[in-house]
Amino acid sequence: MIILGIVLLVVGFVTGIAILWTIGIVLAVVGAILWVLGAMGHAVAGRRHYW
Repeated sequence: MIILGIVLLVVGFVTGIAILWTIGIVLAVVGAILWVLGAMGHAVAGRRHYW
């Protein structure tokens, strides 16, 4: 999810499409939050770890 967010950020920045930029930021932030929660040992979406 983080990688997809970064790709959308780059594509949105290069093409000038603001919605891709916004979606990229949201995906990168949500992915980072899930990653941190999974690394701390909290169950994320019913799983003990989140890649």
